[in-house]
Amino acid sequence: MRVLGIDPGFDRLGLAVLEGDPSRPIHIWSDCIIPPKGTADARLAVVHATVVEAILTYAPDLVALETLFFSTNKKTAFGVAEARGAVLSAAGEAKVRVSEHSPGTVKLAVTGNGRADKKAIARMVPKLVNLPPKKRFDDELDAIAIAICALSTQRPAR
Repeated sequence: MRVLGIDPGFDRLGLAVLEGDPSRPIHIWSDCIIPPKGTADARLAVVHATVVEAILTYAPDLVALETLFFSTNKKTAFGVAEARGAVLSAAGEAKVRVSEHSPGTVKLAVTGNGRADKKAIARMVPKLVNLPPKKRFDDELDAIAIAICALSTQRPAR
């Protein structure tokens, strides 16, 4: 199974394509996209177009993303919700199955602790997936973690 993991965001969009066995997933590609500053509609158009391009390029069987976590910062939550809408729209357009995973489920799948912090995710992801060396934003590592979680919890469509 090939999974496109997405950490949706208005300011930064983490994407990762993994495939294979959940015990040792294979990293195909990952990146963090930073939409240019501007109007909300222009930024969300970049999010949508980026996801469409990733789907066309990597032909995933599944798009996986985190469920929305409501924090105290409502402005951030609204931006993430809007970005999630752009992601879901792109997946729906391409007729790719979507799975959603809570932050705790992703943390549990990657670290064994549903309350792990970002540093624990950053430490564990390279132990679970062979990654080419480069500097990565947390958003990219989170997208890889989401894809790992999806591989470990999903069964291929028949």
